[in-house]
Amino acid sequence: MLVTLVQHTPDPEQAVALAARLCYSPVSIGDLRERISAGDIRSFLEKILSLGHHSVLEHASFTFGIEGISRVTTHQLVRHRIASFSQQSQRYVSHKEIFDVVLPPSIASDPELSGKFSALIGEIHHFYGEMVEKGIPAEDARYILPNAAETKILVTMNARELFHFFRLRCCERAQWEIRAMAVEMLKLVKAVAPVIFEKAGPSCLDGPCPEAALTCGKVRQVKEFFENLR
Repeated sequence: MLVTLVQHTPDPEQAVALAARLCYSPVSIGDLRERISAGDIRSFLEKILSLGHHSVLEHASFTFGIEGISRVTTHQLVRHRIASFSQQSQRYVSHKEIFDVVLPPSIASDPELSGKFSALIGEIHHFYGEMVEKGIPAEDARYILPNAAETKILVTMNARELFHFFRLRCCERAQWEIRAMAVEMLKLVKAVAPVIFEKAGPSCLDGPCPEAALTCGKVRQVKEFFENLR
């Protein structure tokens, strides 16, 4: 899996602080921009986040390039509707060469099962190629491709939606692959907007575990992990 921050709002924290100050100030936007200092930005961001004034976070957006993930994960990812997605097409990108797959660690740890898994992937690829050679369109041959097939996707979310995404997908109860992806995304945005995302992460960081009886039982360890995440 490779997660990169392709681009983001220039100075996202200034953009959010400017929006927040504007809500409570009679002066012009130009004057506000001149008056905002680094110290003002931190104190203002901390204040609005503590008050739950999260609409201003929508003025900062982040675009991620994600490669080497399975369609299992992208099917989950696109359920986050306040986001934009552009995914590699299985209709127009033909898999004439054997396609890469994501092998779950639970299967990889069992030599017999991982061997059977690889053999089945080889059979699928062979039949896919046979269909394409006989004139079956790639858009129809793709029907046999597995959820394990690797894919690439560009994802754009604003900071408010990212907070929601991290609360759900950084949780220990989230599916392992999307959780690993979410943690990498959080590391990247922390580097460019450390004040905004200082307390971002799963729901249990600032409240009780929402999973009730299904809790992972590791709240203390989870908090320590995200407090030290860089």
